[in-house]
Amino acid sequence: MDILSLMVLAIVQGLTEFLPISSSGHLILAPHLFGFADQGLAVDVAVHLGSLLAVVLFFRQDIAALWLAWWCSVRHRQHSGESRLAWSIILATVPVMACGWLLKDWIASDLRAPWIIATTTLIFGLLLAWADYRGTRQRTLDELSLRDAMWIGLAQVLALIPGTSRSGITMTAGLWLGFSRQAAARFSFLLSIPTILAASVLVTADLVQSAEPVAWGELGITLTLSAITAYICIHVFLRCIERIGMWPFVIYRILLAGLIFVVIS
Repeated sequence: MDILSLMVLAIVQGLTEFLPISSSGHLILAPHLFGFADQGLAVDVAVHLGSLLAVVLFFRQDIAALWLAWWCSVRHRQHSGESRLAWSIILATVPVMACGWLLKDWIASDLRAPWIIATTTLIFGLLLAWADYRGTRQRTLDELSLRDAMWIGLAQVLALIPGTSRSGITMTAGLWLGFSRQAAARFSFLLSIPTILAASVLVTADLVQSAEPVAWGELGITLTLSAITAYICIHVFLRCIERIGMWPFVIYRILLAGLIFVVIS
């Protein structure tokens, strides 16, 4: 792929990974819309590692506190709000890791069709709107229980279907459980760290086993641009989400689904 195409994919990934609009759906659709070849495994790894780098840098202080609290809970049986949140993230990650490992070949071969992306984009967009409208939005992350984490983790499994949106479905579940938009978004972003890491490891393993050539310099540019875009996106989203709500993203998903149906018809 030429450098301009790689830059487009990096920006698309950075903008869509943490917004509730589905990064995987956009990455699958990008070749159809812009007319360039499928990006391949190496580019997938680069753009996802860029997103991972962004979220780790943004939440670096939270991650340090969670890691220390988790270690104290394991080593010294000292429990706190941070340790409960750390265990919640671990628990919520288990379902998607198990299902992703078991179903990855089926997902890659049978669920990447544009009509599936359009359908999930529309359905889960409407579900996000309903959860945002009906949710009480009163609970904070301090009130997150392991049961809440499991429900959000089970909802995250649906994000294995392209077009669903990992951040979108986890925020939807958080809103359904009565959490504020800010709390639902922060937990979704923290939950993305082990999830993206696990996905990157799986794709990297496939890349190592393939004969696909790797242009490391171009992939470095792709990773960096994806990370910068994603970092800015997280910052702006968290500052604005309580004020603007989920409706801009719902409307975008409805329009996007309609566009895809028109294109493929």
